[in-house]
Amino acid sequence: MDDNKMVAGKVKKPGKRGRKPAKIDLKAKLERSRQSARECRARKKLRYQYLEELVSSKERAICALREELEMYKQWCSAMDQGKIPSEIKALLTGDDQKMPQGGSSTKMSKNSKNSISSNGQG
Repeated sequence: MDDNKMVAGKVKKPGKRGRKPAKIDLKAKLERSRQSARECRARKKLRYQYLEELVSSKERAICALREELEMYKQWCSAMDQGKIPSEIKALLTGDDQKMPQGGSSTKMSKNSKNSISSNGQG
């Protein structure tokens, strides 16, 4: 009775405390672990595909914005030289058919008309 302790009238044996592990079939445990790993890899693959698509869409948006910025820079340099680009003339007259960019021309024309009318120049 050297190793045993008396606690509340009961004899306790030293060793691991807590719940004892159940006798689980080792093969079943390994198969569950493999299945969990497969599912984890599949989730990781989907996550990376989503992120790659997100990055590519953002890169396309950046390229489109850079092209638009370059167009505006060209317009500004032309106006600094005293020339009015035909695209701006089309915006001022309200003729959207001559615009090279169909989708952004309506957005641009609304904004430019508002800014021109607020400046008192049109």
